Amino acid sequence: MNAQSQADPLNQRYEERLRLHKCWLWFLVLGVIMILLGVVAIGYQIVTTITTVLVFGILLLAGGVVQIVNAFLGRSWRGFFLHLLAGVLHVILGVLMIEHPLRAAEVLTLMLAVAFLVGGSLRIIVVLTERFSAWPWVLLNGVVTLLLGISIWRQWPESSLWVIGLFVGIDLIFNGWSWVMLALAVRAIPPGSPGPGSAVSRAAPAGASPGQ
Repeated sequence: MNAQSQADPLNQRYEERLRLHKCWLWFLVLGVIMILLGVVAIGYQIVTTITTVLVFGILLLAGGVVQIVNAFLGRSWRGFFLHLLAGVLHVILGVLMIEHPLRAAEVLTLMLAVAFLVGGSLRIIVVLTERFSAWPWVLLNGVVTLLLGISIWRQWPESSLWVIGLFVGIDLIFNGWSWVMLALAVRAIPPGSPGPGSAVSRAAPAGASPGQ
């Protein structure tokens, strides 16, 4: 098999980053905007929490309406009543979240605290029973998750005013930082520069045997 016909994974990654080079400025702007929005979200946690709940309620309402319409369009299907019931429940939940965002935030925060408590406890139990590689980091993750769940639980329902907004802000900051890092990585490659496999491909004929 010819060596040049085989795909070089290093060269493929380089070509992918080279195609993204012309978009590096947009990636950088997007990352900076997301970081700024994350900082604002953390600074105004109550507003962010209510806004997130309202957006979630609107999405549930819209999804429920679409599901009800699809159920009636395909009413001859055996899953008609199941899809109709799911759509009605989504509409009811969406309306309740829009009309009572603070109560909805309390319920979501309580569910989040329970998820952290259960998830952290399960991680700790699994690590203590199964000592696999890198288990101390998983144990640390479980302890931190458990402590976070306990903290949210002990401060509930007051914690419902800031938990969702804080998590949304942190998520925006980390996502924005990843976009900034991607922009800097693809910007470091000047367009038209040779790839990492080009030197090898040029040197291959020189190493060929004289009889070839």
